Amino acid sequence: MQIDLTGRTALVTGSTQGIGAAIAVALARAGARVGVNGRDERRVAASVESLTREAPGAELVPVVADLSGDEGAARVAEVLPQVDILVNNLGVFGAADPLEITDEEWRRYFEVNVLAAVRLTRLYLPGMTERGWGRIQYIASDSAVAVPAEMIHYGMSKTALLAVSRGFAKKAAGTGVTVNSVIAGPTHTGGVEDFVYELVDRDLPWDEAQRAFMREHRPQSLLQRLIEPEEIAHMVVYLSSPQASATTGGALRVDGGYVDSILP
Repeated sequence: MQIDLTGRTALVTGSTQGIGAAIAVALARAGARVGVNGRDERRVAASVESLTREAPGAELVPVVADLSGDEGAARVAEVLPQVDILVNNLGVFGAADPLEITDEEWRRYFEVNVLAAVRLTRLYLPGMTERGWGRIQYIASDSAVAVPAEMIHYGMSKTALLAVSRGFAKKAAGTGVTVNSVIAGPTHTGGVEDFVYELVDRDLPWDEAQRAFMREHRPQSLLQRLIEPEEIAHMVVYLSSPQASATTGGALRVDGGYVDSILP
C-alpha cells in the first residue's frame, strides 16, 4: 500500500518524544507537513532537528504550546490555522494508590488527557468539514477498558477519549471527515521504562524487567512484550490516509492482543 499525504498538514500533540515523535516521523515520511508540539521551546527545537534527520526533506513545524489550557490552543491556532490531520497524542500517566489520588490530580489528568483533545477538535473540525476532508485521531489505551488498579485516574481519562472519539465521529457523519481512536497497549518509551521500574525490581536488566512487568502486571497480552512506538505510528498513518476513508467511529487496537478480550 502506497500512502501519500503530500499537501496535507498534520498536528501531533505531545510529539517531542515517544509515541508522538514516532507518529510525527511516520506522517512526515508519508509526505505530510507536520506540526511538532511540546511545552518547552528548546526541547521542541531539538526534537525538530532530530526528527528531520529521520525524515530528510520533511517539513516539520515547531509548535510550542502548553495544551492543558485555553491559551495553548490559541497559540496552536496562530502557528497552524489549518490542519487536515489532527492526532491527539498528548497525555500524562503514572502509578498511584487509588485512595491517595487527590482531586487536583484527577482534574490534571482530565485537563491534559481529555480536555486538551476536545479543545483542538472544536478548533479544527469545522474547517475540515467545510473542506470536505479531514482526519482526527485520539491515542487511547488498553487501560481504557482493562483499567489497572494502580492507574485508575489514567484509565478514566482514556475511557473518556473513547466516548469523545465516538461522539465527534457522529458529529462529522457524512462530511468526509473521519474520527477514530487508537487503543495502544503498553509501549516501549523512556517514560514507560521508568514506570516499569516503579513496579518491578530496579536491579533487573531491562529485558528481564520488561518480561517481569508483562508477566506480573499485563498477563492478558498475547504479544507478551512491549509495543514499539513505530507500531502505533503505522496504524496512525493508515488512518490518516485516503485509503482509510471508510473507517470512522472506530476504536482500533494496537494493544498486543488479549487472552480473553473484552474489546471489539
